[in-house]
Amino acid sequence: MSKVNSDAEILEFAISKEIEAYHLYLALARHVASLKMRGVLEDLAVEELKHRQRLELEMMKMGRTVTGEGRPTRPDTDYILSDNNMPLEMDYKDILLLGMEKEEVSFRTYVTLVANMHEEESQVLLLALAEEEVRHKLRLEAEYNELFGQPRDSE
Repeated sequence: MSKVNSDAEILEFAISKEIEAYHLYLALARHVASLKMRGVLEDLAVEELKHRQRLELEMMKMGRTVTGEGRPTRPDTDYILSDNNMPLEMDYKDILLLGMEKEEVSFRTYVTLVANMHEEESQVLLLALAEEEVRHKLRLEAEYNELFGQPRDSE
């Protein structure tokens, strides 16, 4: 993330990341055979939308209008993982690993954003969202551990 100048820009950035996460989880859900895990991934997508709503509410409290400009829209194909337009094609183990990694990055991002946020109420929100991202990671880790044992980089 490039340097941001205001609390509103921090919240806009966080909103865009929640939208991306929503689309990612829906795409991942389409690639799993397990109905249980499909449900978990779809639940995570819904939770990411709730995060978005909480962030947008925080922006409205600041007197800012929430717009859709500059935000990711629903991809035409399955979620694109990189700038080279490579479609999502992975096995179940890799899907779980990707989800865990994404949640770890989200957690660290929120913790970093808190340090740049000026409004105390917004800081509290970002910390709460960081905590929720950790819970998401734990849900994915539980499934991974049940099927494959400890992740290779876990200590």
